[in-house]
Amino acid sequence: MDKIMIVEDDPKIHTLLKEHIEKYGYEAVIATDFDNITAEFLEIAPDLVLLDVNLPKFDGFYWCRQIRQQSTCPILFISARDGKMEQVMALEHGADDYITKPFDYEIVMAKIASHIRRAYGSYAPKVTERTLNLYGLVLYPERLEVTLQEQKLELLRKESLLLEILMERYPRVVSRDRILEKLWDENHFVDENTLNVYVTRLRKKLKELDIEEAVETVRGAGYRLKITWADATS
Repeated sequence: MDKIMIVEDDPKIHTLLKEHIEKYGYEAVIATDFDNITAEFLEIAPDLVLLDVNLPKFDGFYWCRQIRQQSTCPILFISARDGKMEQVMALEHGADDYITKPFDYEIVMAKIASHIRRAYGSYAPKVTERTLNLYGLVLYPERLEVTLQEQKLELLRKESLLLEILMERYPRVVSRDRILEKLWDENHFVDENTLNVYVTRLRKKLKELDIEEAVETVRGAGYRLKITWADATS
């Protein structure tokens, strides 16, 4: 069953949306933590997001950008703002569609069904899934997952990108600048400690697969992956 996340702070609207969505056979989950929509998105793991523009604390454009760093799932804006600029901004921030209020719920459902088909169903592009395999450690970048034998772990998008570049360059050292360039387009705005945080997180994730100190810090040079056949078969 496809899961729809509703990010709308108007109780009347999100209740009616939930009723219509469930009537059509989808699962609907209403967001409640408007201070951290990204964390709630990762927990819910929806197949599509309905996102309002006017939200408490941060607007929908902000949350759209944050979700896009984690997922390529369809994002449909629902908003009372009907200006051309708002619609352009929504698309530029990563949205797939923009529906203005007041809207016809049947049209909303038709758009949801259309985007679900395009993303996952009969209209979805038929492409071979990309994987990286190193001594049995398999990274699935599109799924944000890494597996080793029977074990599987979920990764955040930045963790996946970091592991990807380290696996691609194995056993060579990858410079901090090269990693920053891959993880952030504008790396001059990134605090040096931010990369250290993701390196530490990736080490902890790989430790759950029984790979100790998988990411080695090479002083003055950068980082490299320390994966051996013994690690993969232990």
